[in-house]
Amino acid sequence: MLHKLHRLTACLISLYILFHLLNHLTALAGIQAHIDYMRAYRVWYRFPPVETLLLACMLFQAGSGLYFVWARRGSRHGFFDHAQAYSGLYLAFFLLFHLSAVLYGRWEQGVDTNFYFAAAGLHLGNYFLFFMPYYFLSIVAYFTHIGCALRWLLQTRLGVHGSDRLAGGLMAAGALLSGIIIATFSGAWYPVAIPATYQFTGLVR
Repeated sequence: MLHKLHRLTACLISLYILFHLLNHLTALAGIQAHIDYMRAYRVWYRFPPVETLLLACMLFQAGSGLYFVWARRGSRHGFFDHAQAYSGLYLAFFLLFHLSAVLYGRWEQGVDTNFYFAAAGLHLGNYFLFFMPYYFLSIVAYFTHIGCALRWLLQTRLGVHGSDRLAGGLMAAGALLSGIIIATFSGAWYPVAIPATYQFTGLVR
């Protein structure tokens, strides 16, 4: 039952993550494009019942994931088994840190947690030394975790080599996507000037 709930909540969170990553990719068209997209789909995920369900799913994912890592200690073999465990550990850390940062920004600091809130950590002082790997590894860890899970679920259908290629391909896609998003938020394609409202924070979106 715990495995089924873990997979079900993973599917619900992945639906949100899909829109979230698409949102970040819209920043390739400019900061305003990113903000406009976010405002459009916030209507759905910030609807109180939906947001409450989403937050509950994320907390459950983190907690159940930590349990699985602990329960299976010493029983993992091979690269992909370990990659799934380590990516799960990082995702648990990221979800908890990310949620606390966003909620603190919204409720305590009273700022709009938009493009500038995320980009601030990459532009102010030496915060980028933490936030650049922090952001990069979050997307890589997500694609790694999903890839390893699909590898296990589809191994009988795709075979060992096919499922290995699927997992490896998703890991590579995650690294590429993460690099593009970080480059965009870092100002690689156009100048990014952080407004004064966001210059007191190094938090994340």
